[in-house]
Amino acid sequence: MTRRSRMRELVFKTLFQNEFRNEQIQDVLSEVLGSEKTASIRRDARRYIQGVSRNARLIDQVISQHLENWSIDRLASVDRNVLRLGTYELLFEMDIPIEVTIDEAVEIAKRYGTENSGKFVNGVLDKIAKTTVPEEKLYL
Repeated sequence: MTRRSRMRELVFKTLFQNEFRNEQIQDVLSEVLGSEKTASIRRDARRYIQGVSRNARLIDQVISQHLENWSIDRLASVDRNVLRLGTYELLFEMDIPIEVTIDEAVEIAKRYGTENSGKFVNGVLDKIAKTTVPEEKLYL
């Protein structure tokens, strides 16, 4: 697993666990990071969590606009949080190609979700990528 893949998985776990715990997200992140020794993974995970937290309303709005016959609250927690991670990366991490973001999100969804999670996440993130990502990201 690459460094960035590991970091994404830790961010996903933090977002997922945060839905079920009555704690500050930074406390959940600290626990999830636990014994992670790689400084760049720790730093990037903190940046991602801060970014998702600061932009949560926008991220959920973008996801909701691309769901057909679903509300974000009705999604499985795994799918919802993988979509939040992927949408954050599509919208705010300008150095990461769209295909990489979608592929990584699909892998997390397959690993932790249902048998249909990968396809579902792929479809939603693909729609977001085609309609919402900043133009400069289209040329990476």
